[in-house]
Amino acid sequence: MATYKEKVGTAVINYAGNYPAVLDGQVWYDSTAKSFKYQYPNKTTAGSWATGGTLNTGRDQTMGAGDKTAALAFGGGYPAKTETEKYNGATWTEVADLNTGRRNAAGFGTQTAAICAGGLDPTLAIVESWNNTCWSEVNDLNTARSAAKGVGTTTEGLVYGGYTSTNVAVNESWNGTCFSEVADMNTARASLGGAGTQTAALAFNGGPQANVGGAIYTTESWNGSAWTALSSSSNTNTAGEAAGSSGSQTSAIVFGGSIYASSGPNARTELWNGSAWTETTDLNSGRAGLGSGSGGNNTSAIGFGGSSNTTATEVFTGAGVPIGAWSTGGNLNTAREKIATASAGTQTAALGFSGANPSPSALTESYNGSAWTEVVDLNTARKGAAGAGTQPAALCFGGDAPPFTGATEKWNGSSWTEVADLNTARERLGGCGATNTAALGFGGRDPQRQLTELWNGSSWTEVNDLTDTGRYSIVGIGTSTAALAVGGYGPPGSGTRDVVESWNGTSWSGVTHLNVAKFGSGAAGTQPSALVFGGENPGGLTGQTEQWNGSSWTEVADLSTARFQLGGAGTTTAGLAFGGNDGSPTAATEEWSSSSDVIKTLTD
Repeated sequence: MATYKEKVGTAVINYAGNYPAVLDGQVWYDSTAKSFKYQYPNKTTAGSWATGGTLNTGRDQTMGAGDKTAALAFGGGYPAKTETEKYNGATWTEVADLNTGRRNAAGFGTQTAAICAGGLDPTLAIVESWNNTCWSEVNDLNTARSAAKGVGTTTEGLVYGGYTSTNVAVNESWNGTCFSEVADMNTARASLGGAGTQTAALAFNGGPQANVGGAIYTTESWNGSAWTALSSSSNTNTAGEAAGSSGSQTSAIVFGGSIYASSGPNARTELWNGSAWTETTDLNSGRAGLGSGSGGNNTSAIGFGGSSNTTATEVFTGAGVPIGAWSTGGNLNTAREKIATASAGTQTAALGFSGANPSPSALTESYNGSAWTEVVDLNTARKGAAGAGTQPAALCFGGDAPPFTGATEKWNGSSWTEVADLNTARERLGGCGATNTAALGFGGRDPQRQLTELWNGSSWTEVNDLTDTGRYSIVGIGTSTAALAVGGYGPPGSGTRDVVESWNGTSWSGVTHLNVAKFGSGAAGTQPSALVFGGENPGGLTGQTEQWNGSSWTEVADLSTARFQLGGAGTTTAGLAFGGNDGSPTAATEEWSSSSDVIKTLTD
């Protein structure tokens, strides 16, 4: 018989108990438990973009400074705007305006100390300095221009390239008081990307402008006194202009922009390691003329605004970040889709009920952390119902029996009891709640509804509607006083939704959208800390998992089995996904762990 090493090329390591965190992707023998173990790789292999808070004023050709947790956005738009906004990592707040409205200027610095130089309209040499309270005009650029790149600080900066009546290679150095002309770039370019400091900068891409043609791929390096054109191996993979960029001379990022001789804005992202560019995960929304931070490195970035005067913000996190992983759990006894769940249940104490395969089902199954056990059936078989509560205190409501039903049943840990119906019968509605005495039901199909109903333990009351177009196959997360309504499928013409709404106990309001529109997903967690996984999007079934931190969504590790109309329970550190449809009804169960130690016992 072949040894493990002969089969897979690596030896089995022997540990008794405590396992070091460096074991990702390794197999070892636990001599205490007398079993073989495997640690799932649990970090990102590529960077990812997450949606952030939206700008108050949508704009393109905007300027920026700072980083993804403390950014500044100023100017932009057409006609040119003066608005300035601060970002705290979650939301944008309007602060004091620029003195001169402009777009396509050079911006650099931090959230509390920034420079805005040049820009349009008309072509300007005006420079303003930000002191965290207001903007003040300081000494002008020597050459009025737009579409230049700026790097550095309010005391040591550099502005290079740009456009006058043609692309220019002009380079000016800022000493905190005035600009001085220094050595020009080798290649004249406008709307270029750049990164670095006054003495160690990088220039890449850019142009064409107006009647100046030709794609620019080349990268140049600045040492404080001269620009050096780097070899062709240092070219970007894609030539473009009006992209976002930030970082240092040895660790930079470029994203979005317009590709020369291509139609419309793009979402491409490339990383610079000091010698070459590598393509990585795209922006979620392709756009040009977006603002970006300055400084930092290629593992952290922010992009905001851009094409069509969007308000969208995205933040980038580089590879190697712990993201959690899915592993196989015990299968349901009966495969089914459109399953409801006690949404406040845990990974080791979950309840799944109703569903279809293909007929509506009354089945109820209980999960103990390793296996499902069939318990007492619902009184009314149905599919597309919603659920709330926990394994010993659950609620099932709505669904398609057929016909659509408002039937509500309460679970006491051993049996189901029929209680007061929903006011409006419907199926594939969202539901959530911490117990079977306080729940929320919203959306659903009849044919499409925005209705929200609140359960107080004995009856349903209609409360404020969802604000977005009525949708179904929607997922609910949280409690009756703090909930999320995520994704779904709208009326004909609106299709798959990326919309997310937050419930504060009284009314719904829109929050940051999902990275990818989807319906029929599963979910785990609470309103400020949630997971949404699986579903169907325009590209088909997905295993994509997104994590919510109270302000933005980040893509993390996918389910092993892409599927939709599945159940979910647990938390963002210990979640559960089960059932659904992966082409046909499935019994598959997967367990989520965000720990850096996702350890499973191996069986042959």
